[in-house]
Amino acid sequence: MKQTPNYIEKKDDVLWLTEDERENLKISYRIKEIVASESSPFQHVMILDSYDFGRMLVLDGVVQTTSIDGFIYNEMITHVPLHFHPNPKRVLIIGGGDCGAAREVTKYKNVEQIDMVELDELVVKFCKEHLQEVSGNLSDPRVRFIYNDGVAFVKDIENHYDVIIVDSSDPIGPAKQLFELDFYRNIHRALKEDGIMVCQSQSPIFHFDVLQQSYKHISDLFPLTKLYTAVVPTYPGGMWTFTMGSKVYEKPVEHAFQQDTKYFNKNILDACFQLPQFLIQKLQA
Repeated sequence: MKQTPNYIEKKDDVLWLTEDERENLKISYRIKEIVASESSPFQHVMILDSYDFGRMLVLDGVVQTTSIDGFIYNEMITHVPLHFHPNPKRVLIIGGGDCGAAREVTKYKNVEQIDMVELDELVVKFCKEHLQEVSGNLSDPRVRFIYNDGVAFVKDIENHYDVIIVDSSDPIGPAKQLFELDFYRNIHRALKEDGIMVCQSQSPIFHFDVLQQSYKHISDLFPLTKLYTAVVPTYPGGMWTFTMGSKVYEKPVEHAFQQDTKYFNKNILDACFQLPQFLIQKLQA
């Protein structure tokens, strides 16, 4: 029997999901159907079918990705760093239980190994079964699913990965460690001498403190740090940021742009690093 948590309400015979984004902001979605709902040892996991955003992954009442725009986030967190590295062979994804990031990485034929470290196996199971617009029911043999704590996983790895993608949820609960300096230090050590890492660094409007902390930590460790943005309508404020740290590579490699994408292309790659003035000023302050 499907569980109905308290953030799902029925009003006038219609289901609504209400997400508490901040003390002063609530976001409500009109829901067609609760597709899957279950508590794991870590969190409550749901797949909902909504009217405007299609099917969505919801963890503890917070929307993580949706059918309508999940491709934007997943393409930007993967294709940008993969276009800076000339020959990525081993890629590590920490988090990314919706499988969208791993799905994008499989579009690179030269990538030989994709390790996806996700704490909650139920998230992967639900997304592969019920959210295939994002996951594509991922089954590429190069993808190794590792159900473990990403923080613990990278502690003992050295000089192994070409690219590391930190696809974390908001810095609340267990995910908070994925935004701390010790974790980024371990990421740096796990990368090869010419490695690249990227993380999602939240909204520049609503979560600038998180962005600033991530940017500073990565800048302290990597000689080349770049912030870039994309518009993801699902996420509060629309504008979302990503922070990339590179040990060597400063510019994108001239790729053929043969990957099948819906959002990412050469113009987006060129433009995404052009930051609005308010963000430049806040980062320099």
